Amino acid sequence: MAETPRSAQLPAKTPAGGAPAIKLENITKTYDLGEVQVHALRGISLEIYPGEFVAIMGASGSGKSTLMNILGCLDKPTRGTYFLDGQDVSGLSKKELAGVRSHKIGFVFQQFNLLSRTSALENVELPTIYAGVRLQERERRARAALARVGLAERALHFPSQLSGGQQQRVAIARALVNDPAILLADEPTGNLDSRTSVEIMDIFQKLNRDQGLTVAIVTHEPDIAQYAKRALEFRDGKMRLDVAIQNRLIAEQVLPTLPALDEDGIEVVAGSPPDLASGPQGS
Repeated sequence: MAETPRSAQLPAKTPAGGAPAIKLENITKTYDLGEVQVHALRGISLEIYPGEFVAIMGASGSGKSTLMNILGCLDKPTRGTYFLDGQDVSGLSKKELAGVRSHKIGFVFQQFNLLSRTSALENVELPTIYAGVRLQERERRARAALARVGLAERALHFPSQLSGGQQQRVAIARALVNDPAILLADEPTGNLDSRTSVEIMDIFQKLNRDQGLTVAIVTHEPDIAQYAKRALEFRDGKMRLDVAIQNRLIAEQVLPTLPALDEDGIEVVAGSPPDLASGPQGS
């Protein structure tokens, strides 16, 4: 990371009382590439408590995405222990990790990962199918999750009929459909314009504030990290910084200061004249 968040000046404080939702003890991750070993994580110890909102930062190759994959039970550490809600998950099999993901973790990806020939509703239903939820309950949960992200009226639209921001909302709804305790997001604003990025951060902040959801995002953007409560900076596989965000940005306060966009993502300027170049101008 080239720049530390400007307001991140004080050490992060451990919440009083309660057990951590996430606890890492001396986590390492090494990839064997033939004769070369890549040390992606080098002895990470970390606690994240229920109701926290954490931004994980660092340059490419710093280890932040590897950490996110381990937190999301998508990968296992080479050494060390990972406690998720008090359960040691570091040695679980792939099938067991899939069960943990299904019930405890919601994951949001930068590329959305939506099925193009499947409606928003059906995309959101997918995790409930893997969890063995009954048909009627699947649809109820999916519609409720879409409503939580403001897309109730777009349930039957296909991804190609949705803007980038709307597709990311569908991805967030999909992550929420099994009512996870922890929401993990890997570069959730990486493919979005500035206003839409703040709209997505508004969703995360409201889920964290109003519903007590624990949120952790990976981002390389210092301005996006300003919406979190705590920032972790990684470099060369080690955690170099763990600080509380001071004077954090509140998305619902920032949004009114940003220009609105039309359906094509073009900035709307109040009182702007019509585009005379598109037709005859007369004499």
